[in-house]
Amino acid sequence: MKRLEQAWYNGSAWPLMLTPLEALYKRAVARRHQQFRAGSKTIWEGSVPVIVVGNITLGGTGKSPLVAWLVRWLQQQGWHPGIISRGYGGHAPRYPLYVDESTDPAHAGDEPVMLAQQTGLPVAVDPDRPRAARKLIAAGCDILVSDDGLQHLYLGRDIELVVVDGQKGFGNQHCLPAGPLREPLTRLATVDAVITNGELDCRVDASEYAMTLVPSAWRHLSDGVCYPVDARPFSGKVHATAGIGNPQRFFRTLESLGVEFDRHPLADHHRFTAEDLKFADNRPVVMTAKDAVKCRRFANERCWSLDVEAHPEPALIDYLRQRLAQL
Repeated sequence: MKRLEQAWYNGSAWPLMLTPLEALYKRAVARRHQQFRAGSKTIWEGSVPVIVVGNITLGGTGKSPLVAWLVRWLQQQGWHPGIISRGYGGHAPRYPLYVDESTDPAHAGDEPVMLAQQTGLPVAVDPDRPRAARKLIAAGCDILVSDDGLQHLYLGRDIELVVVDGQKGFGNQHCLPAGPLREPLTRLATVDAVITNGELDCRVDASEYAMTLVPSAWRHLSDGVCYPVDARPFSGKVHATAGIGNPQRFFRTLESLGVEFDRHPLADHHRFTAEDLKFADNRPVVMTAKDAVKCRRFANERCWSLDVEAHPEPALIDYLRQRLAQL
């Protein structure tokens, strides 16, 4: 899969041999949308506003940091937000699963636990997203934010936001399996806004806004204490590990902070064990916040994570304020 993903983005021609399968995939996607439009598949409509923050490509785009920013901002506006998640990579004994910072990521998935830790707000995990939504509404939430779920059409939504990795863009602009797209690019014409994480080379047929991911703190895994980014609490060369959709983005961030490191990229949602953090030397180990939630129980005093925050441009904040007033 890694070789195929690299080929989608490096201009290789051989993935185009899969275009017959892409045609079948696109036909299935179109048929599914038509079934929801015709009413043969039912859309659940909640009693509170629902905002979906999704992406149109496979892999990480910076979606979860935007969700964390969005729910905190909504709370500042007087709302009582809750977060819905599929819980990718987790296998709970029962659903819906209410998540807090102490929940086992093996049950909830890494991103929901990270979001609960970063926001302190209600998070519900369920492959059946409407069922998770009902649980959060019953708990008193008056607005819901779905982390991912653009393609989960059973969940009714009032606002659709799509996050795009500006550095990777849309690859070869083909749908699976010939390219990285979950849906054709024409889908962007139907969403409310496209938010680019970094500068995007091509134009999209939708309202486009920008955001950046800014390092916010070094977090010590053994005790959870945070230190300012510019007051680096470790010295010398480190081991940097990243089990996220785009490890190179994490490594570039470390470079921008002047950190010397050996890089250890892993697959997205990698299931960490203590062995992954053992190296022949005694150097510090740094990782992403998403990976850190899976390593807390066996991390030692050498382990650190780098927290990042989404900083959306003011125009996006104004847009969201106007849309929420309309709702």
